[in-house]
Amino acid sequence: MPRSALVLFSGGQDSTTCLADALARYPRVETVGFDYGQRHRVELDARLDVLRVLRHDFPEWHARLGDDHVLDVGILGQISDTSLTRDTAFQMEASGLPNTFVPGRNLLFLTLAAALAYRRGLDVLVTGVCETDYSGYPDCRDDTMKAMQVALSLGMDRRLRVETPLMWIDKAETWRMAERLGGARLVDLIVEHSHTCYLGDRSQRHPWGYGCGTCAACELRANGWRNR
Repeated sequence: MPRSALVLFSGGQDSTTCLADALARYPRVETVGFDYGQRHRVELDARLDVLRVLRHDFPEWHARLGDDHVLDVGILGQISDTSLTRDTAFQMEASGLPNTFVPGRNLLFLTLAAALAYRRGLDVLVTGVCETDYSGYPDCRDDTMKAMQVALSLGMDRRLRVETPLMWIDKAETWRMAERLGGARLVDLIVEHSHTCYLGDRSQRHPWGYGCGTCAACELRANGWRNR
């Protein structure tokens, strides 16, 4: 049975919930974040705050939470002309996908995470992608994750499991999942310290947390809060 996990941890609501889920189930958990020149790079600071508060407020998880890693993948920002890596307005493209879609992002993240997990002796990759509350990103689909699990296991010549705890639940259920895992303490942590807003706005405090309140990420988070 797998006993260790590497959580792809951005510092947002979804990855924080996934991290709590991994800490509840695995004796050893490490985290990895990615700096790809994202406009909302404030999330790189938010993730450190989340880790700090997790260690302090959840002593039952403290011993399980191991090293944190941040990988520089700036090349992704250089080749991606999207509203997450350029100062452009959010809009739908002719392809039917929003211009927040960064082609290949999750594929690259999983590949790099797998290489790190191989070196660190970790068994499971945990990522917060889902098909329920998403914008149609093809690299968030369950089929994509299953294909990546096969490809990574073959390419590493070692069994790696890709877990997607949020794949079939919406944001309201994600809030409820956080409460089940860590009670009001974890919900408060997510509200106060995690970051999801695409614009990187932390000047406005809402009942569900900080953000511009109008981008797609904020709207999903706010709707989930209201329906939790």
